[in-house]
Amino acid sequence: MTPPAAPQATPVLGGPRARIVWVAALAAYSVAVLQRTTMGVAGLEATERFGASATIVSTFVVLQLAVYAVFQIPAGVLLDRYGSRVTLVAGAVLMAAGQLLMSVTDEVGVAMVARIVLGAGDALTFSSAIRLVPAWFPASRVPLLTQLTGILGQVGQIASAVPFVAVLTVHGWGAAFSASASLSAISAVMILLLVRAAPPGMPRPRVRQDLRRIPLVLARIVRHPSTQLGFFTHYTAGFTGIAFSMMWGYPYLTAGEGLSRPAASAVMTVLVVVAVIAGPLIGALTQRHPLRRSTLVLLIVAAIVVPLLALVLWPGPAPTWLLIVLVAGFSIGGPASSVGFDFPRTDLARHRLGTATGVVIMGGFIGGLLAILLIGVVLDLMRPDGDYDLHAFRVAFAVQLPLLAIGVLGMLVSRRTLRRRMAAQGREVPPWRDVWRSGRWRRL
Repeated sequence: MTPPAAPQATPVLGGPRARIVWVAALAAYSVAVLQRTTMGVAGLEATERFGASATIVSTFVVLQLAVYAVFQIPAGVLLDRYGSRVTLVAGAVLMAAGQLLMSVTDEVGVAMVARIVLGAGDALTFSSAIRLVPAWFPASRVPLLTQLTGILGQVGQIASAVPFVAVLTVHGWGAAFSASASLSAISAVMILLLVRAAPPGMPRPRVRQDLRRIPLVLARIVRHPSTQLGFFTHYTAGFTGIAFSMMWGYPYLTAGEGLSRPAASAVMTVLVVVAVIAGPLIGALTQRHPLRRSTLVLLIVAAIVVPLLALVLWPGPAPTWLLIVLVAGFSIGGPASSVGFDFPRTDLARHRLGTATGVVIMGGFIGGLLAILLIGVVLDLMRPDGDYDLHAFRVAFAVQLPLLAIGVLGMLVSRRTLRRRMAAQGREVPPWRDVWRSGRWRRL
């Protein structure tokens, strides 16, 4: 007689195995951020290696960002179908291939292909890492761990600003990009060994998408005002930091402001340090005052606009304190842009959130690629010889101001539409005068 099968133990969420999976996914995302930002600190070397103008070199990053943004929705479909382990490995392999190709070529066309491959791999990584959090941890810990994944992953930006620059300076282009490619290869092996899409004993749901319905579903999601507000929030708060970290920040600090490489790298690390500090605070305020999320973002956007305007108008080289304030504003914009994910989360059905998140992510990166491209165009118009000076950079950076104005207008219009829909459902957002009279402002 066959003995009865022993009952399977209920998976324990948040245990040691879960932490190992999360750390491995976090490391993979950090490496992706490193790969994403390498061109930003190698922009000047790229103009010399490829004999190209600033517009051409900025096109490398524009292509990378365009692929990243456009590929968000297909990446979500692949993630739903195959799970985080497969998509994380695929992303790491693609990024390794892209960086390895970049390390050996000196042709513009091949370099563009390399950045396209890199952008596709990068697009698979963040959403895959985030998807592991609710699969392995209890719901009460998901918001904090999701936020920490986004914030701590930015350590990869420090890696591009310090050790990558050091290798680039001492050993040259090929060695620097080959070394970064090896990190993605190591990341792929680590994911294969350590990561599973779901804990043992817990089946991973497989989602089969009806390809014929995807355009219709996407149109409905895009038309929803919460998705539109999320898109413009991510765009407005996030694109300046993306343009600064991924392309023009390091060249501006060195060629424009005349900072040494170590000093410029130190200023670039402010992007990460301030985000680590501000991120949890912004998350706590968003959770405590959900009806004022957009107001919080608009205040942070003001903290970006004011120092940027001051920098554009400043006579002569900017003082160190202004550079730090500017970079801190860009940095705070990163966590503020993540508030954009919260609007669809609280207004759309759960099975629509993956696609809505992809649409929101597109906001900041579309804005980033527009800013990168426009700054490169203005630099070439100002200094066709490629000898970019402080005045040229200041004029070029000014193109971000109208882009910010467009984003703020988009936020205000979509917020008004969303609040009308909320009012029709019986969810009123009280005017500030009523909040002040009732004394609820003391909780803000």
